Amino acid sequence: MSVEVSPEQLEQLLAVMTPEIYERLVTAVELGKWPDGVMLTPEQKEHSLQMVLLWQSRHNHDPEHMTVGTNGEITMKSKQELKTLFQGEMLATLKPQNNDE
Repeated sequence: MSVEVSPEQLEQLLAVMTPEIYERLVTAVELGKWPDGVMLTPEQKEHSLQMVLLWQSRHNHDPEHMTVGTNGEITMKSKQELKTLFQGEMLATLKPQNNDE
């Protein structure tokens, strides 16, 4: 079943969509289920993903890898950029345990 939504209705939806709603939709699309554990229907997944992409195109001023920026383009970072990004987020370093002591 296809749902037709006018551009004005989309604008209204985006205007009331909070960051919390956006995050819930992102999680639902990633996991394929709602927070209560109910699986998304294919139609719900499609519509949720469309809303996530639209929200990102309006609010994602510092896009992460594989997200849509405010310019409408998908951001794809190089391996080196990702490596640099994740090296800066290191929480701890582990040293091998010496069993001789």
